[in-house]
Amino acid sequence: MTSYTKRLSLAVGAFGTALALMLPIAGAAHAQQSTMKLASATINDVQHEWQKEFQKEVEARVGDALKVEIYPASQLGAIPRMSEGVLLGTIEAFTTPTSFVTNVDPRFQAFDVPGLFKNADEVSAVIHDQEFRDYMETLFLDKGVRIIGAIYNSPTQILTREPVTSIDGFEGLKVRTFASPLQMEPMKAIGVNPTPLALSEVTPQLQAGGIDGMLAGIPILTAFKFYDTAKYVTNINMNQIVSVTLVNEAWFQSQSDEVKTAIIEAGRAAEKTVFPWGVENVQRAEKAWLDNGGEIQILPDDQQAELQETFARVTDEVISDQADVVEVRDQIISKLGAVRAQ
Repeated sequence: MTSYTKRLSLAVGAFGTALALMLPIAGAAHAQQSTMKLASATINDVQHEWQKEFQKEVEARVGDALKVEIYPASQLGAIPRMSEGVLLGTIEAFTTPTSFVTNVDPRFQAFDVPGLFKNADEVSAVIHDQEFRDYMETLFLDKGVRIIGAIYNSPTQILTREPVTSIDGFEGLKVRTFASPLQMEPMKAIGVNPTPLALSEVTPQLQAGGIDGMLAGIPILTAFKFYDTAKYVTNINMNQIVSVTLVNEAWFQSQSDEVKTAIIEAGRAAEKTVFPWGVENVQRAEKAWLDNGGEIQILPDDQQAELQETFARVTDEVISDQADVVEVRDQIISKLGAVRAQ
């Protein structure tokens, strides 16, 4: 062996030894990094705002140990696919109104009860109460999901292609609803034909006359410029929409203790930060709706009262034999009683 060859052989051997020593370190560094795909069907609303705040809060706590990637506006599929994805773990987290995951667990219906919350402040007082928040976070672990964000969204209103100024005006309308029985059955009771659809399908169906309207919060109606397709909104005072962010529990448990703590803390910090933003966003959306030629109808007081009585009766019929749903609703009512007594 020549002197040069010997030196080259020694150098290669030394490099190989060094590389072997470095690989476990690089592998350990890689193992400490994780990615959370965070999906939703909407954009530029309170759900999207929560996601952005959550991303900031996580980064402030653990840096790049957890990379949060945000996919709004159904980039990862329609709502049923995103719901399925978080259950299967193909999507780590999904932000949605509770109404869209009642098929995951009927107990989500408890948050959809018509007339349960009178206003945004009542929603905040319950879902941000420490005791209730702890209860809510782990309520659905038996289905493989954990709540890491609870968000006040907006009041439910009804959009229609033609103005509706009385209860009789709802008769025969085909209206896109959430898939929750507590949206569908109350609508049936006032003569509406409820039609669950993906949000991406609503505009084409409205334009083609396949549906006559939709149930939604006005921030969504404004964000997606529905005033270009159907400009009439009737404030039916049905319920206050609560959105939640669900994380796949198996994925969550696979994270380090530091990352798990960061996720929980970041979710709670973000939801409190965005609450006032969400309240103001409803006001901004109403103004934008009117500024763009939309109209907002309010039923006469006697008909509004009749509507609420119908909603209450139907709700009792829907959930009376669902003890688990009633239990969650009663937990909310108990908190509301304490809030209202103050």
